[in-house]
Amino acid sequence: MGKQLPNNRYIFFIYLIFGIAMAYLESAIVVYLRLLYYSNGFFFPIKMIPMPVAVIEIGREAATLIMLWFVAQMSFKPFKEKFALFIFTFGVWDIFYYAWLKIFINWPKGMFDWDILFLIPVPWIAPWLVPVLFSMGLIFAAVLILYYPQRFGTKILKKKEWLGEIICAALILLTFIWQSRFIVEGGIPIYYQWWLFIIAMSGGLIIFLRHFFQAKNNA
Repeated sequence: MGKQLPNNRYIFFIYLIFGIAMAYLESAIVVYLRLLYYSNGFFFPIKMIPMPVAVIEIGREAATLIMLWFVAQMSFKPFKEKFALFIFTFGVWDIFYYAWLKIFINWPKGMFDWDILFLIPVPWIAPWLVPVLFSMGLIFAAVLILYYPQRFGTKILKKKEWLGEIICAALILLTFIWQSRFIVEGGIPIYYQWWLFIIAMSGGLIIFLRHFFQAKNNA
């Protein structure tokens, strides 16, 4: 008799712990970087780090995403559930990254403090609350996929639905990078395009939930 696959609750627990642990490592590295380059606290305008360090940092970010992706591939699940585990772990990692920073260095101090989210291919700039809200959406979607896999096809969504989700994601990305050059040149971020983020985030959730409930009605 073959080995029984672990149930989704056990899977959730495993990937939750992994995401929290990865967030600890990520936040610890950022603490070291801030001690080196922002000893008086993180603030804008940003300080340009040496190019070799920047290259290593970009590589570290890429390596983190690769690790998150491949740990999801190690589950005994079909592709759609592996993808769900990836976005679940990503969401947990992103949220707990800020939780650990709060514990370690009491940052962020306010709900709308600005942060450098990512460096690939250009710096992503936004209030820290934005990626946390986005990650909450990823976790929500992942939970539905893993608990109700029968409502999703092998590719999770239909082609037109994926196109809609990609457009919404691209709009959110635009809110992150539209002022990257200004920030790199020494600018201080003042305005975030909350209206565009809310529209894109809502659009992505509506597309996903529409598919979910239509599948329920057709079942």
